[in-house]
Amino acid sequence: MESLLHWLEMPLESWLACAAVLLLGAFVQRATGFGLAVVGAPLLLMIEPRLVPVILVLFGFTVSLMMVRRYWHEVRLKEIGVALIGRLPGNGLGIWLLLAAPMVVLEKLIAAIVLFAVLVTLCRFELPVNRFTLFVAGILSGIFGTVAAIGGPPIVLLMHGFSPDRMRGNLAAFFVLTSLLTLLTLALAGQISIWHFKLALTFLPAVLVGNALADAIAHRLDKQLLQRLSLGLCTLAALGLLL
Repeated sequence: MESLLHWLEMPLESWLACAAVLLLGAFVQRATGFGLAVVGAPLLLMIEPRLVPVILVLFGFTVSLMMVRRYWHEVRLKEIGVALIGRLPGNGLGIWLLLAAPMVVLEKLIAAIVLFAVLVTLCRFELPVNRFTLFVAGILSGIFGTVAAIGGPPIVLLMHGFSPDRMRGNLAAFFVLTSLLTLLTLALAGQISIWHFKLALTFLPAVLVGNALADAIAHRLDKQLLQRLSLGLCTLAALGLLL
């Protein structure tokens, strides 16, 4: 294990901490419908900044694929189509920030995105759903998704009226498509290397275990309590980045 991690240029303690964060994030996302990037981004940024956003986008894609398999009958592409168009300029703005902004600015921006995600989850704002709001949400989703792999909150703002399963299905389909777009954008900008994929393979068991644990026991847990705990953890981590 030590030789493998030396080859991956990561200390054992950092690898174990990152694996634990990804396991927790996968568990929370499978149990509540969100969580992998919101939990993972601020914590991974503290442990190993090189993992953000690429590793989170890769596993966001993986978990979303699993969710689409379960909720595919709830997916309505016409409801997310305009937002997908908005992702194109949003991804462009996001990659510009990644390339131009210093790390200290990116840390503050990611912390602000996490706090925005927490606010969206706690406060059920009622916004009109039309082509304009979907397009703007797509742009914001592209910026947030490219910088921090947290592209969901702007879209969630417009889906509060959906049933839980319909929201999960449409968000999962949106994440599958936009994760591929974000990975392409990051690759064209030279932000992805073979190192990321090698490291992702070592973390895959942790993500699968988190997902399997949620499948096995999440129905016995108080989802609201689990969500509050995860949001509290996200908030503390984000505040830590701001200080």
